[in-house]
Amino acid sequence: MTHRAAFLVPALALVATLLLGGCTGAQQDGGDAATQVQITTVPAQRQSFHDVLNAWGSVEADPQRARTLSLGHGGQILALHVSAGQAVRAGQALLSIAPEPAARNAYAQAESTLALAQGELERTRSLFEQHLATESQLAAARKALSDAQVGLEAQRAAGGGSASEVLRAPADGMVTTLAIGNGDRFAADAPLLTFAPAQALVGALSLAPSEAAFNVQAGQQVRLQGAFAGGVVVGQVRTAGRSIDPQTRLLPVLVELPAHAGLHPGDALTAQIEGAAYSAWAVPRQAVVHDDAGDHLFIVQAGKAHRVPVHVRQPVGVVLGVEANLTAQARIIVEGAYEAEDGMPVQEGKQ
Repeated sequence: MTHRAAFLVPALALVATLLLGGCTGAQQDGGDAATQVQITTVPAQRQSFHDVLNAWGSVEADPQRARTLSLGHGGQILALHVSAGQAVRAGQALLSIAPEPAARNAYAQAESTLALAQGELERTRSLFEQHLATESQLAAARKALSDAQVGLEAQRAAGGGSASEVLRAPADGMVTTLAIGNGDRFAADAPLLTFAPAQALVGALSLAPSEAAFNVQAGQQVRLQGAFAGGVVVGQVRTAGRSIDPQTRLLPVLVELPAHAGLHPGDALTAQIEGAAYSAWAVPRQAVVHDDAGDHLFIVQAGKAHRVPVHVRQPVGVVLGVEANLTAQARIIVEGAYEAEDGMPVQEGKQ
């Protein structure tokens, strides 16, 4: 090998090394650019939220306004004009009743007593005008007539004045239950049927026990929907139980239903109870990522994505309420959150 050739070989090797090194650097620069994620962000901000508790139940007659209809005398049912669950108007016939024979007998006796008292008063007045009776005797005859009239009215009220009578609806409403049937005999003051006035309905709900459920208070808003009703009805909690029902293992809640809710006794209900207000970080739903390590989001720090664990407290809606270690200066990654990794370079575009 000549001296010139010996010089050219190392020189060519050096040039090749430099060229290869330049190519490797270019590939590395291209790799960094490829792993950089394009993102958009929103500022971290706090917002007021409400816990929402799911409940189930049914529509019932309001126990505070429902009425049990009865009579002050015994008798026998001649005819039923309604059935359980039927809506009725004020004054509509509910039952036809034959008063018991003893009531009719007592009424007849009261009529005889009244006729006797009237005749006695006329006779005493005639004697008084002839100065054959005293004023006290006349006063006693007048009192006897008054007592007889009161006695007759009492027997008429007891049903003895007619061979049959009709029990009518006291107002617009619904017959919820019937305690008797055709031909049944009943005693005085025995319950015949229960009646719920119109718009006197409540939602009887049950809640799964939880810390939030035990904090439900009277007056809280409730969104209800019937199984056969299209719209959502907004009511208010009337009472909230503090002890678990031993049968259902749930907490009972009674809800006031608004007038004209379009619901009927027995309708199945689903409900959402709005709990007390609390403050949390308001985060777009697409910014929260879930993986095997749990829920988290990413914020931008020095041009890189930084993973922040979160606890989702309000999971409903497009904006979630989360608890996390954030500051008001943080920028939360929205678009690109699912592609980001902790420490990955990111490039923010337009919001």
